[in-house]
Amino acid sequence: MFIQVIQGKVRDRDLMQRQIKEWRSKVKPIATGYLGSTGGISDDGTGIYMVRFESEEAARSNSDRPEQAQWWEATAPAFEGEPQFFDCKDVDVMFGGGSNDAKFVQIMQGRAVDRQKMRSMGQDMEKELQAARPDIIGGLVAWHDDRNFTQAIYFIDEDSARKGEQTMTDDPGSQEWESMIDGPMKFVDVRDPDFD
Repeated sequence: MFIQVIQGKVRDRDLMQRQIKEWRSKVKPIATGYLGSTGGISDDGTGIYMVRFESEEAARSNSDRPEQAQWWEATAPAFEGEPQFFDCKDVDVMFGGGSNDAKFVQIMQGRAVDRQKMRSMGQDMEKELQAARPDIIGGLVAWHDDRNFTQAIYFIDEDSARKGEQTMTDDPGSQEWESMIDGPMKFVDVRDPDFD
């Protein structure tokens, strides 16, 4: 799987929503290797979308289509300034991947101290975490720029997520995972997630 992360400050939510619908009706039917997307806009206007493709080649093929270029030209004004794009060749799937049943998605971005060790730790902790956090129903970690990552966690709902967070504050496994983060983390809460 290949993921392209698109993010930026959204200044026109209505335009963004219209353009998403436009893409799904006119560009999606001819998109090569498109698997789906998760995204939305946070309370502070941060728009973030994780778009999944079968491969990097499929994503590139789609980007090269004139229909995609025309669509993006009409969509870019929805952002304040230039949005960021992250191409992620390495993707880790948690709990079977994303879930369209989620009512709340939290997207976290950070940098790993040791990428391979952190990926291995995440896999080793998955069963334990699944037992401790029934509020989590899916997850994806997209790696970019060497040690940077964008992680989407899919929750039953926000209330369950907040209660679940409280149970993990003193958990040794959680503290060990946090020690693998190099520098501050960025959190984007998507309270009205959009799935495709």
